[in-house]
This record gives sequence, structure tokens and C-alpha cells, in this order.
Amino acid sequence: MDMNAVIARINELAAKNKAEGLTEEELVERDKLRRIYIDSVKGNLIGQLENTYIVRPDGTKEKVKHK
Repeated sequence: MDMNAVIARINELAAKNKAEGLTEEELVERDKLRRIYIDSVKGNLIGQLENTYIVRPDGTKEKVKHK
């Protein structure tokens, strides 16, 4: 699913929730969309960190390690 579409739908549901509330189906949809968004952000961050190096003052590079 396109992330722009996910974000747009999350925003629509948020606006509707403030205005009139959500049905049970919409609450389930909102939770699924939020999980998709969070998983995407976490995946992007992990990918970024896997390609990150620390450059020491002596010029050596050290790959960031997973804790």
C-alpha cells in the first residue's frame, strides 16, 4: 500500500474521530493503518542505521552495532 495513501486515510479517520467519532470497523481500520505506518518507519530507521558508521578522531570508521 502506498504510504501517502495510508497517511491520508489516517488523517481522514482522525478528523472524523474529532468531529463525530468512529465506528467499530473504522477503529479497527485505524489501528491497522497505524501499525502499517509504524512498521514502515521502524524499517526505514533500521535500514538507515545498518548503513551508518562512526568516524573516530583518528579517521577510522566503525559500523554501528545492534544492541
